Amino acid sequence: MSNELTEALLRYTRRQSGESPFATPIDSMVVMRSDQPKPPTHMILRPALCVVAQGTKWATIGGDRLEYRAGQALLIGVETPSIGRVVEASPGEPCLVLAFELDLVIMRSVAEELEQPPQMSGEPGHGVFVTDFQGPLADCALRLVRLLDTPKAIPALYPVIMREICYWLLTGPHGGDVARIALASSPSQNVIAALHSLRDRFRETVRIDELASIARMSPSAFHRQFKTLTALTPLQYQKQLRLLEARRLLVSCAYHVERTAFEVGYESPSQFSREYARMFGAPPKRDVKYLQAVMHAGRLQDAA
Repeated sequence: MSNELTEALLRYTRRQSGESPFATPIDSMVVMRSDQPKPPTHMILRPALCVVAQGTKWATIGGDRLEYRAGQALLIGVETPSIGRVVEASPGEPCLVLAFELDLVIMRSVAEELEQPPQMSGEPGHGVFVTDFQGPLADCALRLVRLLDTPKAIPALYPVIMREICYWLLTGPHGGDVARIALASSPSQNVIAALHSLRDRFRETVRIDELASIARMSPSAFHRQFKTLTALTPLQYQKQLRLLEARRLLVSCAYHVERTAFEVGYESPSQFSREYARMFGAPPKRDVKYLQAVMHAGRLQDAA
C-alpha cells in the first residue's frame, strides 16, 4: 500500500478529536485508527469498501474468517452480521483503514459503458470477500483522503473518483464477483431482495417458503444460495440481527431483559438469555455492565 496514503491518513487522524471511527466531510466515508489490537466487535456490515493502509484486520462472517492487511480491502456487497477485530496495530504503526460506501448507481452506470462487461457465473457467489487494493485503486484512495482538505470540491470531484474506483473494481481480477453483487441483472439480486425483506421484518416469524417466493426459487435452492452469499442460514441471519438489536436496546435505551426479549421477537426470555450469552460470551446483565464500564473508561480517557 502507498506510503503516501498511510501518511495522509495519519495526518488526518492526528487532527481529529474523540475516538475512532472519525467522520469526514464525505458523508459516506469514515477513517478508522487503532493504536493497539482490539477485542472482537459485533456489527452489521453494510455495502462498502474497507481499505487497509497499515496493520491487519479480521472479519468473521458465519464460520468464515477473512483477513485483510495493508494493500488489501474488504469488499462488502450485502448487509450481514459480522465480528470484526484489529489484530496488528501499535502506537508506532497504528492500523489505518479508509471505509466508504459503494455507490451502486455509479457502479451500474460504469458497467453499462464497459466494452466487455465482467463475466458472471449463473450462481450467486460470496457477498463479502477480500481483494487487492493497489496501483490505480490505491491512487484513488489517496485522492479521496486529499479531497477532505477541500470540502467545497467534494460534490464535483467525489463522483469522478468513485467512477474510477468502480471501473478498476469491475475490470480487475474480481470483476465478476463485484458485478454479481452490484448489478441489477445479477443472479444474486433476487436473493438480496429476500434478504432485505428478512432484515426489515427480523422481529417476525418469517417462513423460508415466503422468502424463497420473494427470491423466485425453490426453498432448497434459496437456502443454499442465501448461505453462499452471507455465510449464514436465514435462521442464523435473523437470530444475529435480533441479538444485535437487543444489545443496542439494553445499552442505549436501558431496557430490562424481559422487555428486550419480547421487543426483538423472542417469546421466551430464558431462551433469549441463553442465545445472547452464546453470541456475546456473557448473559445480558453482565454483558451490559461490561459495555457500560468500557464506555465510561473511554469517556474518562477523552476528558483526560
